[in-house]
Amino acid sequence: MAARAGATRAGTTRAKAAAIPQLSWNEIRPAPVVLVSGAETVLAERASTMLRDFLRSEDPALEVSDLEADGYRRGELLTLASPSLFGEPRLIRVTAVERASDDFLIDALEYLEQTADGTTLLLRHAGGQRGKKLLDAIRAGSGAGVEIVCAELKRESEKQDFAAAEFRAAGRRIDARALRALVAAFADDLAELSAACRQLIADAPGEITEAVVGRYYGGRVETNAFAVADAAIAGRHGEALVALRHALDSGADPVPMVAAFAMKVRTMAKVSGVRGGGPQVASSLGLAPWQVDRARRDLAGWTDDGLQRAIESLAATDAAVKGAERDPVFALERLVGVIAARGRTPS
Repeated sequence: MAARAGATRAGTTRAKAAAIPQLSWNEIRPAPVVLVSGAETVLAERASTMLRDFLRSEDPALEVSDLEADGYRRGELLTLASPSLFGEPRLIRVTAVERASDDFLIDALEYLEQTADGTTLLLRHAGGQRGKKLLDAIRAGSGAGVEIVCAELKRESEKQDFAAAEFRAAGRRIDARALRALVAAFADDLAELSAACRQLIADAPGEITEAVVGRYYGGRVETNAFAVADAAIAGRHGEALVALRHALDSGADPVPMVAAFAMKVRTMAKVSGVRGGGPQVASSLGLAPWQVDRARRDLAGWTDDGLQRAIESLAATDAAVKGAERDPVFALERLVGVIAARGRTPS
């Protein structure tokens, strides 16, 4: 596992008082109780996924259950943790512990006194004083737990460690200059940095070099494909066109530009019309919770018909930039216009 990027600094005082191991997000390991604390949502989601995947690799029969602590009712946790007929291992994931109901706090404190065999309880607490008694009990050793500290990554070196871990986990190589260029392009948004890493892993063959990052993200810190897409999706047509031209002037390839639009619009289409929230909804869509939240914000002002027209325009533009039309730049500008109009046909 990589070094503990940022975790120990954020929790130095707390670590001195804790009787349990305090680990970084990429050092997560099974324990009867796993407290995932800290404000960095992306790291917390990564840690949760890593734990689930590890437990499932140990036993494919793993039963995964999700609870939301703020809407919790008495008895739900103890019911899920009770022994099953076939004795499958269990992972119970609880979100929003920082907004937990009184009922949840009562049950969770009771559960710590006698944890269930074969059950891993993961508690996600994003910060604040709510649930302090529960956190203090866990940190004092009740429940034989571990704490995964997901502090905000502020230093460039910490973000580089995160991105390097993304490629390493996928078995891919990225050279040092490419890593620095990628992190510079997404320095302000860890979620977008994570999405960019996954796009390169999925779409770019071979070793990731600085030239590959330049083709996908314009070689420009201030302007990248996702910035163009964000401006267009929000209806800021002029801003999106200026950003597009800056990216193209900096050497961005039209094909990855279209891919960035497609990634965002596909996610919006998946989320459109889906009600509810929490990890279960995100999991059913094959998305992370932060992706669902972001897509719902992006959907403001969009209609189903508009999304359909945007998807049709994306398909046409994808073909255009791959040789179906003579002018890929015009095709991209046309796409920006359709997206910025939220798929509405001009009157």
